[in-house]
Amino acid sequence: MRVAMVIQWLRAARQDPDRRAACLTYAVTVTVAQVGWVAIALVNTSVGVTFGLFALMIGIEVTGPLLAEKRMGGTRWHAHHIAERNGLLTIIALGEGVVGTVASLSAVVAEQGWSTDAVLVAVAGTGLTFGMWWIYFVVPAAHLLHAHRERSIGYGYLHIAVFGSIVATGAGLHVAADFIEHRSALTSAATVVAVAVPVGVYIGSVFGTYLLLTRSWDGFYVAVVVTTLTVLGSAIGLASTGISTPLCLLVVTAAPAVVVCGFEFLGHQRTADALARSRGAVHH
Repeated sequence: MRVAMVIQWLRAARQDPDRRAACLTYAVTVTVAQVGWVAIALVNTSVGVTFGLFALMIGIEVTGPLLAEKRMGGTRWHAHHIAERNGLLTIIALGEGVVGTVASLSAVVAEQGWSTDAVLVAVAGTGLTFGMWWIYFVVPAAHLLHAHRERSIGYGYLHIAVFGSIVATGAGLHVAADFIEHRSALTSAATVVAVAVPVGVYIGSVFGTYLLLTRSWDGFYVAVVVTTLTVLGSAIGLASTGISTPLCLLVVTAAPAVVVCGFEFLGHQRTADALARSRGAVHH
């Protein structure tokens, strides 16, 4: 995939002389980074050296686009297309949550048969996945990117946290499956933490993209964030008191539901106002 990407950047450099420097910057940094990753995989080094090389390669990966777009003249890109690509990758990543839900549900059914816990796990995992999907698409990223193209770098890099937290949530549901099957050394509270923390990071990251693109904040968002964190903390607290893990996972599912309800009742108008201000700034 990286070889194909480099070839495409070289084609772009040849066909678009005005942006050749930016295209070649992408081609060079992608090539250097990929060679570096392969070298790390093949060379046997200590843990410390390995993580140091990881940091170096990640630095090259994230610096390349920054140099190309900010120092080398940049490239042409379509805001709605970029937003659509990120949205589709979000949906793909959320598939990990579905896989984790199936694993957790299978563990409950194998251990106890169809029971109340099995129903709770099914509702919690499915509700959590769809709640996270809903949260992502309440942000009109395409329109905001079109209005503030200069904020695209931060928007793109923040999606690393968005995608990572989604996959980590799915992994947390796998951890829950291992706990239910008695194949985990974790406590119930630690198991719930493995799900609740990635969900909190995800919600914070999505809010972060909104704030980055709109540069606006008010008491409504503070209330939503505080309420969401309170719900997640309550799930962990309940697990530490001995409440069943499936029931605690259902409480975790309430966190994205809080955000969804907040936007449905009040947030949409604030988002529309922020979008109108952005469009007004572009028109001005």
